[in-house]
Amino acid sequence: MPTLIVFCHLRWDFVFQRPQHLMTRLAEHYNVLFVEEPVYSEGQAHLQKTAVAPNITVCRPHTAIHAPGFHDDQLPTLQTLLKDLVPDGEQPIVWFYTPMALPLLQGLHPSKVIYDCMDELAAFKNAPKQLLQRESALLNIADLVFTGGPSLYQSKRDRHANAHCFSSSVDAKHFRQAQDRDISHPDQAHIPHPRLGFYGVIDERFDTELVRAMAEAHPEWNIVLVGPVVKIDPAHLPQGPNIHYMGQRNYPDLPKFLAGWDVCLLPFALNESTKFISPTKVLEYMAAELPSVSTSITDVKVPYGDVVAIADGAKDYIAACERMLAMTEGDKLKMAKRMREVVAGTSWDLTAGRMHELIRNVVPGNRAQRLSAANPEALPATVNPLPLAKSAKSSYRNIVIGSGPTGLSAAYHLDADTLVLERNATIGGWCRSIQDKGFTFDYAGHIMFSNDPYVLKMYDVLLGDNVHWQNREAWVYSKNVYTRYPFQGALYGLPPKVISECVMGAIEARYGDNGADEQEARQIDDCCADGTLDACNTDKSVKGEVKNFEQFIYKVWGKGIAKHFAIPYNKKIWTVPLNEMETSWLGGRVPLPNLEEIIQGALEPVAKPMGPNARFGYPLKGGFQALMNGFLPHIQGKIETNADVVQVLPREHVVALADGRRFRYDQLVSTMPLPELIRVIGDQAPEEVRAAAKGLRHVSIRCVNIGIDRPNATDKHWIYYPEDSIFHRIFVQGNASPECNPSGGFGFTCEISYSPHKPLPVEGEALIQRAIEDCRKVGMIQEGDTILCANQVDMPIAYVLYDHNRAKNVEICKNWLKQHDITLAGRYSEWEYYNSDHALLAGKKAAEAIGGGVHQTAASAKAVGAKAE
Repeated sequence: MPTLIVFCHLRWDFVFQRPQHLMTRLAEHYNVLFVEEPVYSEGQAHLQKTAVAPNITVCRPHTAIHAPGFHDDQLPTLQTLLKDLVPDGEQPIVWFYTPMALPLLQGLHPSKVIYDCMDELAAFKNAPKQLLQRESALLNIADLVFTGGPSLYQSKRDRHANAHCFSSSVDAKHFRQAQDRDISHPDQAHIPHPRLGFYGVIDERFDTELVRAMAEAHPEWNIVLVGPVVKIDPAHLPQGPNIHYMGQRNYPDLPKFLAGWDVCLLPFALNESTKFISPTKVLEYMAAELPSVSTSITDVKVPYGDVVAIADGAKDYIAACERMLAMTEGDKLKMAKRMREVVAGTSWDLTAGRMHELIRNVVPGNRAQRLSAANPEALPATVNPLPLAKSAKSSYRNIVIGSGPTGLSAAYHLDADTLVLERNATIGGWCRSIQDKGFTFDYAGHIMFSNDPYVLKMYDVLLGDNVHWQNREAWVYSKNVYTRYPFQGALYGLPPKVISECVMGAIEARYGDNGADEQEARQIDDCCADGTLDACNTDKSVKGEVKNFEQFIYKVWGKGIAKHFAIPYNKKIWTVPLNEMETSWLGGRVPLPNLEEIIQGALEPVAKPMGPNARFGYPLKGGFQALMNGFLPHIQGKIETNADVVQVLPREHVVALADGRRFRYDQLVSTMPLPELIRVIGDQAPEEVRAAAKGLRHVSIRCVNIGIDRPNATDKHWIYYPEDSIFHRIFVQGNASPECNPSGGFGFTCEISYSPHKPLPVEGEALIQRAIEDCRKVGMIQEGDTILCANQVDMPIAYVLYDHNRAKNVEICKNWLKQHDITLAGRYSEWEYYNSDHALLAGKKAAEAIGGGVHQTAASAKAVGAKAE
């Protein structure tokens, strides 16, 4: 039996949680040596070994060193104590729960290295300064990385090529005991009902003030808290006659406490330490079939928001508890049925079994390279072939990778023998929406507009009456004034000198040579844009001889508009020198400026919006996610979420997922970014194709979402900022639909572009504060406004960069993929600049290209026809 050495920051006899659950099961296959952090002990250092379960030995170092944990001061002594842990010549598997123990790997000669990242330890109180550095080193040498939930997986997946999400599971049989309410623990027998209970570690993640507010608001409620108090002063805990601290209890006692509760609590504080947590207890509460209320922890809200009440702030949290206590018997039965469905889908036995398969099959010593922005071309480690799933359908006529608008449209037009694989927990891709304190925000701003009748009918089918159409209010903020978008057609209100330069430059562009003066505008440093260059404000065009995007701007609008808007606007979004970009995405001809409209727009206000999206639609309720969700009733095939594709084998027609499952296909439609697709194909792709994929460039977007307490803060829909602000655009989510705002609130999104050429100046909370400061500078947030919520979402691949090698590189990849029944569809897979309506048509086109689409297209045509009537 091979040896498995586990370095853990938690003690075995502490709260029984993920490490204990996994190791007691993996002990069927391994001799587990569980190495704890050292404890202080006078005298000679020694290693205390205790057999705690079959094939599990806890190794507790005793040293006379006061330094806590796996501190550097402890390392020499620990290396001496552990040098004889395994016999000479044996190569154990080494498993880390804490990167701080990484130096102890030296001398152990591991056959395989595993990192089970159950928490973001760097965010915890009193985290060691070296932790992040050691985690990076551990990620560089680990063969396998497991994460304790979807949020952590999203955080680590791009840092390791063989990362797998294994969310906390449940020992359902153990906690189902609590369904017998008569087994309630005698230590709480004296406590009257209603009882609202929590068990777990009470530390900086626990919202003590929320519990205090609950106890004060409802003196008749009794709050039962089971668990140890760690890293916070017990004197600061809320006290009262209806708050009962029961201390740490052993694992067998937990169902007995549950059996006596009316509502279960997950009152977590919303801070850095809880950003990535995946509480084990949420499923244990479900196994007991008890109602529960949680704050908006992502790994609770996203997968279980339909069965766990989610509320933030004392008022809303207390109201949610009141609703749970007032549930009818019928509501409880419905809730219990849904809980049973959730619990039936997971178990620690299944999780440990899948982990064991991955450990068994990973190539020994094959260290995955760290994937990061600094090394985007790194190829993943080989994903070892696991057997095709026996318990579920493992072969499909069509597989679609990605459930953004293109992937969903493809599935909409394909038959039932179709599988959609989505790596996130919800469908929608970058068209997903999130909820925060009653606000709805999208991943960047999205709207509905199209000149295509088929797309307009699709909007009707997917949304029905849940749509809000309105006239566009798009503006530019520069020189401390607002002017309508597009800038060149609405100069009125700008300083006279700026207007003069813009008009004269446009005249020179139309009738003269403006090349000599390009350098003046090129020297502008601060710039902004969002990639929606509006070239429609023209009345004629000529066959253009332009070599790059910068030259195009001067020829179309002249040096004045280039200087004051178009150059800074576009440099800010594209992040690279504009002469590195070509112009095929703008059309094949050079439009000439419409001088009449430019001059008229300089002399008087322009009332009518210009451009293809002058009138646009948006879901009335549910954010842009509602449009994505509208596909679900019409898709005949199957959609798998949390299904991360980590390898595509074109010769075998197989895709492999991060959780070890593999599926065969006849035809593959890929909407994943083209460089990612080639990366996961790996060595099966020729070197020429891999080189072409590495040459594809993109721009990333970070969105800072802000909600304030001033309703109707602006009448605009989006605003462009070509001058000194960290964001290039604000999408006014609160005006896309009034349903995006809670009562008394107003939300908007600051879009910030970044790339290796222009990295983000700050990260995390500092980025949010920087966005808020700049919003104050431009007047979006005014004195007296209260920030009700602020969060951020990241789009690592957002805009395709049209450099001079893009077309050639895309063609090389596309031609090779065609030979292997792989069809590219959508913005990121075709590496094209697509709007959302183009994405819908790209999905339809892909379905038809692979011989599908006949059945679903006919059905959808009938549906849209009936709807149109």
